[in-house]
Amino acid sequence: MRTLATIFLMTLGTAYAGPDQFRLVGDYLLRAHYKLTGAEMTPIPMKPIAFRVTTDGITVRISPEGDEESHTSYDIYRSDGIGRQRAEAGALEVIPGIQAYSNTDGTLRHLRLSRESLTITAFPGVSDQTVVSYAVAAAPKEPEPASQP
Repeated sequence: MRTLATIFLMTLGTAYAGPDQFRLVGDYLLRAHYKLTGAEMTPIPMKPIAFRVTTDGITVRISPEGDEESHTSYDIYRSDGIGRQRAEAGALEVIPGIQAYSNTDGTLRHLRLSRESLTITAFPGVSDQTVVSYAVAAAPKEPEPASQP
């Protein structure tokens, strides 16, 4: 029994990462932004925006590229995959991914995250509008070569 308790505590300790232990999930490029009101979908004009996504296994942080300190946090509530509809057959499949939420200043945000894409759906508290933002995984940047003296 004591061995079982020790194993449980060791596992629990490794499940909770410290604030400096967020690891990179990937870089994403925001491609589309839509406002939904009733049955109407209105595209919101925008320039592509680059985001960096990190996680500690409990929280997901999304920050603008180059500004890790300015981030939005989402609490993970599902990590057993996300549903995706296949384009060719129309069948629903489950792919690796997570779902998380954020409830800040009366706005509930839902995050669907996979290696290929990121979708944020925002539900403002006193509005009949829903905002959907869609981003795709960005190609990893090449490291800059070190300058030689």
